[in-house]
Amino acid sequence: MHDVNIKENIYAENDHIAHHTNHDLTHKAAFALNVMGSPGAGKTTALENIIKRLKAYEPVVIEGDIESDIDAVRFRSQGVKAYQINTFGACHLDAPMVRNAVQNIDFVKPGENAEGKILKGSVIFIENVGNLVCPAEFSIGEHANLLISSAAEGSDKPYKYPLAFEKAEIILLTKTDLIPYLEFDEEYFISGIRHLNKTAKIIKTSVKTGEGFDEAAALIEEFAGEAIGGHHHD
Repeated sequence: MHDVNIKENIYAENDHIAHHTNHDLTHKAAFALNVMGSPGAGKTTALENIIKRLKAYEPVVIEGDIESDIDAVRFRSQGVKAYQINTFGACHLDAPMVRNAVQNIDFVKPGENAEGKILKGSVIFIENVGNLVCPAEFSIGEHANLLISSAAEGSDKPYKYPLAFEKAEIILLTKTDLIPYLEFDEEYFISGIRHLNKTAKIIKTSVKTGEGFDEAAALIEEFAGEAIGGHHHD
């Protein structure tokens, strides 16, 4: 019983902080995506391709890694605001880590002109630690969950890691250009998702061909508008 109570207390405190972070971000016209996926699924590359296509929102990246700042440096070299969180062993980000990070971000105000663009706010891509298990269990203040799963990982992932697929509002299937060379059963993959999640948007993407990224960027901007569009911002 004590184990259960301790676990419940940890989740309750985490969720309380996540709720406040979500409220604060909404007020600042910042839409937060919890980006989940296995190591090597192509999370960072997919985000690069989405960010290039955002039209009305300034991108911000929070990189969650056990060690290193390789990806944050990569984004900064492209002119993207990027902030690093190292967990030093923990297999996921939690709400206190993310709250500390977002307090350091200077968010763009809606209407400000950046490179000739009128912006409606920010989209924060919180790239969680590469893992399909733990990141799905912890709220971090996000407005939505973006799950990235590559064809190279196999079509059985929704069956093996159901919670991540169940909680995702957007699912990107990456590396689709490799499907002719893999034993990937797309029908089985999508059927597994739909058994868990009837409403998630599933988008097939390929960095090689550019497939799907225009659609993904437009969908994220649509989600952002719905989440933060009607709120008052300072």
